[in-house]
Amino acid sequence: MLNEVTVLNIREYLAATENGRFGEEELKELLSEFSCSKNADVERFLKEQAIEFTKKNQSVTYLVFHSQDASLVGYFTLAIKPICVSEQRENELTYTLSAYLIAQLGKNFRNGANRKITGKQLLQAAVDTILKLQYMTGGMVFFLEAENEEHLMQFYEVENGFKRFAVKETNHRAKKSQKLIQLLKVL
Repeated sequence: MLNEVTVLNIREYLAATENGRFGEEELKELLSEFSCSKNADVERFLKEQAIEFTKKNQSVTYLVFHSQDASLVGYFTLAIKPICVSEQRENELTYTLSAYLIAQLGKNFRNGANRKITGKQLLQAAVDTILKLQYMTGGMVFFLEAENEEHLMQFYEVENGFKRFAVKETNHRAKKSQKLIQLLKVL
């Protein structure tokens, strides 16, 4: 990982003592400065759900800061989820395994912070964190879900070596359902 970024688990803020310099209110204030006009769901998750999901151990969000000026340049959220992968052979075997999920990945577009980190650097920060987890707990694969947009498939498949393994249909009550491409990579 390039030394240009620092990754901080938001539990560091949530676990702060009264005498510490962090706390949940400071975290909420920091998160309020995040803006992602390219994907409203990425922004909404960070501002409205990341803290609760972390408190409930459903996932953990990591903030990515530019090392030189400590500006928030992006974030990613990790979780552990089961996945089913089919092997395309004569007998078509299906495997179910636990995998690391990169549940959210987003750059901060406020005040040009997005220009301080590339998508590849942000993804690499998430992968580096997963590799530390793998060292401590094991695991073989990680995956993510992305909208079926050409530039996203180019980024994940061609530039970063992910392989498609399934399509997931979301069922949002407030929105129409959408199909997400599930992509995985072996650690």
